[in-house]
Amino acid sequence: MSILELSGVEKSFGAVQVLHGVDLNVDAGEVLGLVGDNGAGKSTLMKSITGVYSTDKGNISFDGTDVTRLDPGERREMGIEMIYQDLALAAQQDVANNIFLGREPTKRMLGFIPSFVDKRRIDRQAQEMLDRLGVHVPSVHIPVGMLSGGQQQTIAIARALTFKPKLVIMDEPTAALAVREVESVLRLIEQMRAEGIATILISHRLNDVFEACGRIVVLRRGNVIADLRRDETDMAEVVSYIVGAHG
Repeated sequence: MSILELSGVEKSFGAVQVLHGVDLNVDAGEVLGLVGDNGAGKSTLMKSITGVYSTDKGNISFDGTDVTRLDPGERREMGIEMIYQDLALAAQQDVANNIFLGREPTKRMLGFIPSFVDKRRIDRQAQEMLDRLGVHVPSVHIPVGMLSGGQQQTIAIARALTFKPKLVIMDEPTAALAVREVESVLRLIEQMRAEGIATILISHRLNDVFEACGRIVVLRRGNVIADLRRDETDMAEVVSYIVGAHG
């Protein structure tokens, strides 16, 4: 059953049309690879799904609800999370604070207002989340800026999963990571799939796409030009679609 459905989505910036009637669906628990050359429209499409960009035409349905006109906060409340390539982590803040950044649990002292950030709860729940995901960091109190790129990526994933999303969009999560760190990220994606969380993986690393994804969609010049099952295609065919050489 589809958790996300796009029908005829179009988006322009001034006179430049970036998305041309995009149709796309993602099933619950599916890992979908979205690939395409630079300028294909991948970023615009994902920001249209999250609500950062409003669409000009078409409809976006999520979990059976039309979300086309909902803002990013409303879509996030419904269970759409996106992990951007730059991760949007606060380097000077510790691991626990980053996991709850912007959505910190609070408590009231003696029942009075104002409420205060519940740091003890943040630390406890952050550690519980990392343990559940099998993510190892020296301490939840260490500044994120002291961690490796792979560790920072797993912290960003943990942050997204803390609020029980139904769909996670990941933008180049394995870019510039060492082999062991890539394996760690791909393991987390598989764990998300096993838990029934849908994932859209945007990546130029086709090896990672073929390892993680059951289906691969190719976007070229704002059009979906291929929707392929992983076990029915190969890397050469996907590349031919990306560069416009297929057929």
